[in-house]
Amino acid sequence: MKERVQKFGRFLSGMVMPNIGAFIAWGFIAAFFIEAGWFPNETIAGMVGPMLQYLLPILIGYTGGKAIGGQKGAVAGALATLGAIASTDSTMFIGAMICGPLGGWCIKKFDQAMEGHIPAGFEMVINNFSVGIIGGILAILSIFIIGPACLVLTGLLKTGVDFLVSHSLLPFTAILVEPAKVLFLNNAINHGVFTPIGTEQAMEMGKSILFMIESNPGPGLGLLLAYCVAGKGETRSSAGAAAFIHFVGGIHEIYFPYVLMNPVVILGPMVGNICAIFTLSILGGGLVAAASPGSIIAEMLMTPPGGYFANIVGIAVGAVVSFLISAFLLKMFGRDASLEEAQAQVAASKAASKGQTAPAASGASVSAKDVRKIVFACDAGMGSSAMGATMLRNKIKDAGITGIEVIHHPVSEIPGDCQIVVTHHELSGRAAERAPQARIVPIKNFMGAPEYDALVKELAEARKGGDSAPAPTQESAAPSAANEILLEKKNIVLGCPSVTPEEAIRACGKLMVESGYVEEGYVQGMLDRQEEFSLAIGSHVAIPHGTNDSRSFIKRTGIVVMTYPQGIQWDDEVVRLVVGIASKGEDHLEILGKVVEIASTEEDTDALVDNTSADELYQKLNGLE
Repeated sequence: MKERVQKFGRFLSGMVMPNIGAFIAWGFIAAFFIEAGWFPNETIAGMVGPMLQYLLPILIGYTGGKAIGGQKGAVAGALATLGAIASTDSTMFIGAMICGPLGGWCIKKFDQAMEGHIPAGFEMVINNFSVGIIGGILAILSIFIIGPACLVLTGLLKTGVDFLVSHSLLPFTAILVEPAKVLFLNNAINHGVFTPIGTEQAMEMGKSILFMIESNPGPGLGLLLAYCVAGKGETRSSAGAAAFIHFVGGIHEIYFPYVLMNPVVILGPMVGNICAIFTLSILGGGLVAAASPGSIIAEMLMTPPGGYFANIVGIAVGAVVSFLISAFLLKMFGRDASLEEAQAQVAASKAASKGQTAPAASGASVSAKDVRKIVFACDAGMGSSAMGATMLRNKIKDAGITGIEVIHHPVSEIPGDCQIVVTHHELSGRAAERAPQARIVPIKNFMGAPEYDALVKELAEARKGGDSAPAPTQESAAPSAANEILLEKKNIVLGCPSVTPEEAIRACGKLMVESGYVEEGYVQGMLDRQEEFSLAIGSHVAIPHGTNDSRSFIKRTGIVVMTYPQGIQWDDEVVRLVVGIASKGEDHLEILGKVVEIASTEEDTDALVDNTSADELYQKLNGLE
């Protein structure tokens, strides 16, 4: 149950958090330029309504759709959200949180149903029309079903909040908020519930106290100051710096380990926040928009004119009450504990809230025993990542390891349920951003990376004596048509004179264009891919292929092979075998698997280039031996 709540909370937060900058922009514009703002300006203030009515909900719907259905899901989610917006004059944040994921889910299911059934050459037409048709249908349904339903739900939520406020019960939400912050380490409550409702309140009244319930830095500051006075050893000496980072930087997570060392002290921030909310309610405190991060700076920037006294007092009360209670509890019940151990607990809790394994002491972000999915990622997801995935899959199979799925994807489309991502070291930053839950394994050589053997050894040792899950179904590497030949004899060119990498790429591109595989624009995509990072993947092999954006120029799947006996100086490597790839799907994987088999080392590639005829290469790479 806890995991389900965490997952749901993370998803709600995940739709709002990437767009929090837009909420802040809206707050600034409202605070400065509306009639009651610091610098009233009717023209600029004209943006406030449209931003709240259209921009913010559509951004949320777009983000929610993308989280489930990728870019196409994002567009469908935005279209569905627009339907909900059109159904009412009320702000449709709740509708966006329903419509966005619904659009992404519908697109995802459609793509799964159509996989392998789209005629060659019709992919782009079907993809675009499916998004338009599904998105349009959802938009219409949203007008008549989702929008009205959300109005009822929003009304109930508002009634509940109004009840808490009118009966002076709002402060007691802190009883849930403070433990949730420490246990879940996310902003699900704040950005999933308080921010949407608070934004509507701010639009009506110019401010909302809901923005300060979770973001108030006072209670956390009081706890850390209590450790400065009543703490012991390392915790006492470190608490001062932590207090500064928390209060000024807004990093609330920094005080979570201090709670875990002595769980009883959670009562300090809890009661402190209760008193802070009570004070803010009496004095009329609140913010014009969400404060992110929850620092004193952000709180002051989001404070409306005339609201500084109330907000400062509310923050101060929370800090003082939290300090007094926490200091008393530390004196009475405090125990010596390791800050490092508590930080590890935070890491474990944070990892669990993201659905991953806690970092080990060595710094590894995922336990090898729990790995079920490994993703190879490159820019386009069709070349180096496909070959690397094949190589690692074979090594895992040879090691007798089962229960691990090894797949390949573009770095921009890494699935969220993977535990390990293997990628070129120059893409590791993008991979980490796309898959924060995963352990990133950066490599330089897709064909002969030493990291493969190290990873396989680690996985094998972790599974010794344990039960392995059934082996998942792997992506099929077989051609889409049983007798389809993707590498034609005319596209095997041996004994080419040494050229530059650019000339070799252009030569591959020319063959692909002449064979009807691609349009001219794809050649530029191949050159752009080389500009980003080298197409040489090790073992004297290079695999020119386009960027993800250039895939629209592919007419049908095809491969060309060229050998360079004298070698090409390709960045820091020597290349003798060049395999050009254009692929609309997964048809090329069988040939790439054959390349891995016959050119896995520099010695293998050299023997292939020096001793193999075009007919033999044709037989080997097409699996016709």
